[in-house]
Amino acid sequence: MSLRQFQNISRQALRCYSMRRTLGPVLELSRGQRQCLRLCTVLLPVSCAATPTYATSSAAQHSTAAAIDMSANGDYKNAASIYEFTVKDTHGNDISLEKYKGKVVLVVNIASKCGLTKNNYQKLTDLKEKYGERGLVILNFPCNQFGSQMPEADGEAMVCHLRDSKADIGEVFAKVDVNGDNAAPLYKYLKAKQTGTLGSGIKWNFTKFLVNKEGVPINRYAPTTDPMDIAKDIEKLL
Repeated sequence: MSLRQFQNISRQALRCYSMRRTLGPVLELSRGQRQCLRLCTVLLPVSCAATPTYATSSAAQHSTAAAIDMSANGDYKNAASIYEFTVKDTHGNDISLEKYKGKVVLVVNIASKCGLTKNNYQKLTDLKEKYGERGLVILNFPCNQFGSQMPEADGEAMVCHLRDSKADIGEVFAKVDVNGDNAAPLYKYLKAKQTGTLGSGIKWNFTKFLVNKEGVPINRYAPTTDPMDIAKDIEKLL
């Protein structure tokens, strides 16, 4: 899609949103208004119509309500487990990872526009369906650091994106950085415990960390690792 096409669609979507807020019952609309409203239905699905799909500023693209540290001094290196961290969910609520104590946890940095997205969304959904009732929890952290491939904003836009993608992949948190000085403290901890190949940095979208029932990261998987190939390691921990 060209920039001009995107701008035209964006302007139409804005007009659609205004129409939905101001127009009366459909029966009272003119023929032209009804045609426009049908176009709006395509551009803005009903359940997500009031929510912009993309963030409108850099601050919105990377939520300031990202993961927070377990302590004021950011001493993630001394953490004994992931249970010492508190993060924000996609709606900005504080979530202590102690909530998942006694569960096997898979932590994944997700993206919507990556070449790996379709397979990972499907296979993570399969993993959740297969092992969720047995104690597996998948923690998904949207990240826009790799090719800006996660443009969706936190909150309803993210929920709608995953719903439309049929990605029932587990718990979804606020967007975070996974590399650099501003990386989420949880990710600093995960990388310190499982360094990976050629350094500790996250290489791309869909890097995966497997955490045991004690909250300790025990393995790390490359972005290209199929989630179902991790099943045998998950079974050992359940």
